[in-house]
Formats: sequence, structure tokens, C-alpha cells
Amino acid sequence: MVNESLPQYVWMTGSLRPWNEAMVHVSLLGHATVSGVFEGIRGYQDHRDGQVYLFRLREHMERLLESMKIVRMDHTFTVDGLCEGLVDLVRANGYRCDVNALVLAYYGGLTWSFAQPELHRPVEVAMRCRSINSRLLTDKGIRCCISTWTRISEADLPPRAKCVSNYHNGRLASMEAQLNGYDQALLLDHQGKVAEAPGACLFMVRKGTVVTPPTTSSILESITRATLIQLFAEQLGLTVQERALDRSELYIADELFLCGTAFEVTPIAEVDHYPVGKGEVGEITRRISQVYHDVVRGVDPRHPEWRTPVWSALSEGGHGAQAVF
Repeated sequence: MVNESLPQYVWMTGSLRPWNEAMVHVSLLGHATVSGVFEGIRGYQDHRDGQVYLFRLREHMERLLESMKIVRMDHTFTVDGLCEGLVDLVRANGYRCDVNALVLAYYGGLTWSFAQPELHRPVEVAMRCRSINSRLLTDKGIRCCISTWTRISEADLPPRAKCVSNYHNGRLASMEAQLNGYDQALLLDHQGKVAEAPGACLFMVRKGTVVTPPTTSSILESITRATLIQLFAEQLGLTVQERALDRSELYIADELFLCGTAFEVTPIAEVDHYPVGKGEVGEITRRISQVYHDVVRGVDPRHPEWRTPVWSALSEGGHGAQAVF
């Protein structure tokens, strides 16, 4: 079960701070997140020995720095320093369970105007984490609809930057879907092709072929998507086609699922009142979900480079435990 108590510590620009002392000035409210970029990172417990693995930690921090570059954030942060910071944070909070972390980079200092130039303002990074239950290996699919909102394009905002401002696009689509009785929305790009869901990429299975929209369809360059493409080839012997997808293809698909750090592998049972296949979790979806589950928890020993252990095998815990990088 999820522990609803607040974490003890937050990591802020190089140091751990008690939760109740982790504050920013009121002038940063709203404005700091206009250009802010972030990462969501999951940690999974290996139930055999209690180890917690942060999944593809380095790749997430690399993408954070790429997003910072796109929005012109000058900084001195390094991938190694950020990775170490998050491991320290999870360890300091004593988490020996599934965890979810949020890493946010934003402009610090006092803000007087939305029009104030930001090029030379200090950049700060805040990390927080909490315990969370994984939804992997679920037998329940979600109901989706095609949104009336269109996914942002390169002509609007950079889709490959994981920027807070971009997510208002998905937020509007998600609220529209929920108000209309669905669980989630699917967004089309400016060419009318299938892009992604808010915060998640899409995979389709049709006649034994696995397909996903390309990175040129206004999608985020998803780390989970890239992981699944590799695991499909290595463990299921299936080559994923990356191509443009038409809306009507979703209506006749055998299987559909969403993927992402938050969504993990989430089956879709229905799109616009069209049942997906038999309206149940499909066989290929079930298999890749199991493969992903085993890899992130370390049950499958392959790809150890994707898993950063939080706790040392030589320590029972505490702030002195050393993680391996």
C-alpha cells in the first residue's frame, strides 16, 4: 500500500532540505514554471531482496539537460551530480518500496515581470519523491477518446522538450475526456495523424504487427517508448514499426496500449466507443507488460545498466549506505 505520509526531505540545488523548509519566494509562483522543464522517474522494489532500482535514471537526467538546452537555460548541473542527488534523496527518505520522483529545473531569483529577460538568471533544480503503487500487470483497460484539441507542433512549442508549459495542452485534453466520461484522451497532430496521449506514448498491435507513431509526429522522445521498442525486438522477436498512424486504424486495432514513466504499460479497452479487439488486455500487451515488469524490478537480470540501485548490498540502510553508479 502507498504510504500517504509526507517525505522527510527534498533535494534543492545540491543539498537536502527538510520538507517543511523547502520553499521558494512567492514571486516565482506561476512564472517559474512557464519555462520550467522536468522529469518523472520511477523506482521499483525487487521484492526478493528489498533493493530499489531507479529505472533509466541516467537517461532521464540526460533528457532533462537536453530540455534545459532547448529552453535556453544556462547552468552548471551535470548528469552525474543529478543522479547522485536523486539517489541521496530516496535514501534519505528511507524508501524501500516503489517510488516516483519529480525533478524540476526552473529560473530562480526574484521575478518582477513576465517580460523580464531570463538568460542570465540563476537556474535551480528541485527534486521530490514519494512512495507509489505500480499499476503494471493490470487486467483492466482504460476508455479513451480522440480529443478536439491538437497536439502542439514544432511550429508552436518544442514537443521533444519536457517543458511544463507544453503540458497544458495535454491537461486540456485530459479534462475534456474526463468530462465526457472517458478515462483518457488521445491527441492528433497538425497533420491529422495520431500523436500521443497526455503524458504517454501509444502503441498499436494489428495483425501481429506492432506500430507506434514516429518522433516526428509531435510526440515526446519517450524513454519508456524506446525501452519497449528494444525489449520487443530482444525478448519477443517483434520489430516495432515507427510510422504515421491514422485515427481510423485505432478503431480496427487488435490491441492498443499507452506507455510512459507514469503510465508504465496501460492497456486501452476502448476508443470513441469502439472496443479494442475483444475489449480485454491483449496477448502481446500482456507479454510486453510482463517483460517490462521483470526488467524494471531486476527479476530479469538483463540490462543492469538501466537500473540504479539505491541501497548498498553491504548495508542495512541509513544515510551512510552507498549506491552503485
